[in-house]
Amino acid sequence: MSTLTLWQHPFDTDRWVRDFFGPATASAWRTPASGFFPAAEITKDGDDAVVRLELPGIDVDKDVTVELDGGRLVVHGERRDEYAGTDPADAKRTLREVRYGSFRRSFAVPAHITGDAITASYDAGVLTVRVAGVYAGTEPRRIAITK
Repeated sequence: MSTLTLWQHPFDTDRWVRDFFGPATASAWRTPASGFFPAAEITKDGDDAVVRLELPGIDVDKDVTVELDGGRLVVHGERRDEYAGTDPADAKRTLREVRYGSFRRSFAVPAHITGDAITASYDAGVLTVRVAGVYAGTEPRRIAITK
């Protein structure tokens, strides 16, 4: 489901590494200054692709958007810090390992996919996006040779 862009002007090395090796490798080399990169998993379920993103602690009704944009499934949003803007002396947090800020994940989909083929649900901190028919017709078919 991912695509590789061989040339893009101006050449963006970080994007090339991210597209080629995947988000885990790219994020290990370049950690974003703000925001975070939610973990994703894509599985095949019959003819459908199922994309799962780990988004615990996020209000998906207010802070997450799922879109089909130019042949790409785009999920973006924000994890808000409830203690942001408070005086450090008044802060109740003693340890911070959770990343806050905006995020954006993008996945290529075949040209025949429309917005009607996409459904999304959220349960127990996991956003599940089902893209119906992604794998339809991808099985090889034998073509008869006539004489």
